[in-house]
Amino acid sequence: MLKISKSNLNALYAKINETMGLFIPIKKAGEVNYHVWGEGKEVSLETLKTVKSPKNMFFPQTENMMKFKTEGKNIEIIDVRDEKRPFVLFGVKPCDYKAIEVLDKVFLADPVDTYYKARRDATTIVTLACSKPEESCFCKVFDIDATGAYGDVTVWLDDENLYWQANTQKGEALTAAVKELFADGGEEEVAAQQSATKAIIDQLPFSNLDLSKFKPENLNELFDATEWEEMSEACLGCGTCTFVCPTCQCFDIRDFKTHEGVIRYRCWDSCMYSDFTLMAHGNSRTTQMQRFRQRFMHKLVYYPSQNDGLYSCVGCGRCVNKCPQNLNIVKVIKKLGGKAND
Repeated sequence: MLKISKSNLNALYAKINETMGLFIPIKKAGEVNYHVWGEGKEVSLETLKTVKSPKNMFFPQTENMMKFKTEGKNIEIIDVRDEKRPFVLFGVKPCDYKAIEVLDKVFLADPVDTYYKARRDATTIVTLACSKPEESCFCKVFDIDATGAYGDVTVWLDDENLYWQANTQKGEALTAAVKELFADGGEEEVAAQQSATKAIIDQLPFSNLDLSKFKPENLNELFDATEWEEMSEACLGCGTCTFVCPTCQCFDIRDFKTHEGVIRYRCWDSCMYSDFTLMAHGNSRTTQMQRFRQRFMHKLVYYPSQNDGLYSCVGCGRCVNKCPQNLNIVKVIKKLGGKAND
């Protein structure tokens, strides 16, 4: 294990940026999100949750896919993709890293989404272990170790130092490029932080939610539960939960005509919208209750039944914090699966 003083982190960022792009949590206009690093920008590693999850780095909110030019009956298809420069995604929390694994199972399955894959292949992910979890966090429910080692490199941060551990070949390559800035050591400090953080997590209000009922064999019972009507009654269908969620992957594809031709692009969509998957004959889910149910059944039943038990929720708590009506997956789990154990 290696360590570097917090006072020397800008030198670390600059060293990484010499050969690779660097995206890191940066505070702009009062909000923290992943942006390109540059001298003078306000890095905020201490922020527990960026507003947008890092999925935006691989699955952008909007993305041009191709262009078309027409001349008579002839159509020219123009590939707008460019070669992705290798970059480092720094400061990804364990829950957000596990969310990327959820997205991988969607976008890297056959047929592979080449737009997504190009970004994943170009990225070295540096995860940042949690030390100050919040009451809205419940990653433990999904067997995620908030203090553990994930990604290509894992770092731990305390008041004085950042501690560094390479986990993969990509991580070893990045370590070799910056090692001159580090000193050896940090094992004892990291172990102490991990122990203290786990003690906090064990006391969080949602850390012991019961998922035992959310199994494929209970699909019909859960689908037909009368509680869905009551739980969805206040839902505005605003889509906030889906846009802040690190695992939601729904998108729409649209064409936009310009004076130079037609641009085909995709953009995030939400299963909470009344026009989601709208077809000529209408929409198969005509009420907000049905749309509300679809969102949570997918995360807790449909997705895990098709992916070896991997849930499409990582307990980051963004929806808990952001829903204007205080509706979230925690309430669904408690209502249908049982309350948190004491």
